[in-house]
Amino acid sequence: MTAVESVGIIGAGMAGLGVAILLAEAGVPVDVIETTAEVGALGSGVTLQGNALRVLRRLGVWDGVERAGYAFGSAGLRTPDGTLLAEMTDVRTGGPDLPATVGIYRPDLARLLVDRAVELGAKVRTGIRPVSLEQDDHGVDVECSDGIRARYDLVVGADGVRSWTRDALGVPLRTEPVGMGIWRAFARRPPSVTRTDLVYGGTAYIAGYCPTGEDTLYAYLVENAQDRGTLSPDERLATMRGLAEHYHGAWDDIRENLTDPSRVNYTWFEWHLLDGPWHRGRTVLIGDAAHCCPPTLAQGAAQALEDALVLAELLTTRDALDEDLWSAFTARRLDRARTVVEGSVQMCRWLLAGERGDLPGLLGRVNSLLKELP
Repeated sequence: MTAVESVGIIGAGMAGLGVAILLAEAGVPVDVIETTAEVGALGSGVTLQGNALRVLRRLGVWDGVERAGYAFGSAGLRTPDGTLLAEMTDVRTGGPDLPATVGIYRPDLARLLVDRAVELGAKVRTGIRPVSLEQDDHGVDVECSDGIRARYDLVVGADGVRSWTRDALGVPLRTEPVGMGIWRAFARRPPSVTRTDLVYGGTAYIAGYCPTGEDTLYAYLVENAQDRGTLSPDERLATMRGLAEHYHGAWDDIRENLTDPSRVNYTWFEWHLLDGPWHRGRTVLIGDAAHCCPPTLAQGAAQALEDALVLAELLTTRDALDEDLWSAFTARRLDRARTVVEGSVQMCRWLLAGERGDLPGLLGRVNSLLKELP
């Protein structure tokens, strides 16, 4: 017996597809609603640490991730001229039988997840949006832009930072800018890039890169948050290349491969945390809808996947959708997510203030927590 007999999921990101896979595997009918026409059509790279890989293995997609991605076990700290200052062994937060870190092209990961969900029987409807959500003590009615109206035992709002579901529930949550903006580019991987190397300082706060496959990488540069929305694609490319001119070593190779304006994007670092239960009645928020943070700890995807794992576990091992279930979900997720959000924001604040801060202590506390099962 499960706590629910039908589930609607709004959003086909990692959190939503993770829940869909695990519920469908348990025989629960699942509908996934996604506003974009093609799941995973956009994005550059994503860094997956061991605790994310642990969940992806449980979802049945680890073999595909291993084939498509690029695994590595250390990170380097470099000066702007490319000189190696330190090499750090990455903590295997997913256990000794998984790599410490894998970089992967985000659309490739999305396709692995959606294919797995569909294979298990989940229905994924794309190119539509929810237009109304009404709930009572026994279920939730959702109407979509294609005119289809359905009733579910539970609705999962996994629809990102600007969550429609959160607004529909009337949950007040302010998303705060950190004060930093990040340039990202997806490009060909030169042989000189075999792991993540980071430069703290120089023209940008952070200059880094991560291999995402045998032939690909994503590179990033973090600056003061600016309004870059008026730039044309060619101007965005030129701006990122201009910032990259101040970095050398592997950056000299990367810069030569920054040629496609469509592969460059710019976003601000933002954060929020829903401090308290993430459910309202029979609707629950997970992933970026409930918590988001700057990528300084590379934990955004991992925390979304952990939300999915814990929620699905409770729904498939309990026999009632009651306060005991929700109390267990809050107890297992809120403080863990808080640690990641606050740690990610703290790293940004140190950089903005030009302070060294106790980075080893912060990383030690976070990694110790992430090694534990969520």
